Amino acid sequence: MNRFSQISKIRKKLSSGLYSIGSWIQIPDASIAEIMGKSGYDWVSVDLEHGSISVSQLPNLFRAIELGETIPLARVAQGSVKDCKQALDAGAGGIIIPMVESANQLSDVISACRFPPSGTRGVGFSRANIFGKHFDSYSATEAQNPLIIAMIEHINAVNDLEKILNVEGLDAIFVGPYDLSASMGITGRFDEQLFIKTIEKIKVLCNEKNIACGMHIVKPDINLLKRRIAEGYQFIAYSMDSVFLTTAAENPKV
Repeated sequence: MNRFSQISKIRKKLSSGLYSIGSWIQIPDASIAEIMGKSGYDWVSVDLEHGSISVSQLPNLFRAIELGETIPLARVAQGSVKDCKQALDAGAGGIIIPMVESANQLSDVISACRFPPSGTRGVGFSRANIFGKHFDSYSATEAQNPLIIAMIEHINAVNDLEKILNVEGLDAIFVGPYDLSASMGITGRFDEQLFIKTIEKIKVLCNEKNIACGMHIVKPDINLLKRRIAEGYQFIAYSMDSVFLTTAAENPKV
């Protein structure tokens, strides 16, 4: 699969005001990853922040996702140089960065995700360039500009959001509602006016800067998905493998 071509398609959707739907993987199993990769999503993100997945498992999970012509992304545990480099070297087409709180922080992470001259990421043979076989083409395209999504999940990030959205290389933001509400002292109280106004502020700034705004729909709900699209969300994570399984496995008790 040509990852950079698929990344470019997602970017074209987002820049045109369209939406891109993906999902999450928390369970470290290649068969589940293959099912998710062949389920018609634009991208599937492997969750290294909250899932029980190790770096050594990434290559096989990414391979399985790619069988469905779906881009594998990685939500790293934190935006460190080590976490980003290992995920990208394993073949992630992009990085979802948790708890971004400032423009300077985001700029440093993006630099750590890019090969020189665009950034400071360490250069080498890896699974991402088929251990050197595609080194030149990878170095000139994908390694210069992987997909970058910043998670906005703290009030500090909202206060610095205009500057964050101006950082070169940012493709989308992704709202983390639970962490965001917790940082505001209203954990999980999404119907509070303060939270509603904060979300509206985020969406207005994203529209002004032409940066896609994302949201996670945790439980599978087509009507909620349609509502989020109508509300202007463009980068949408639709549930995750663990929730799909939990929902479908529930005893119907007939």
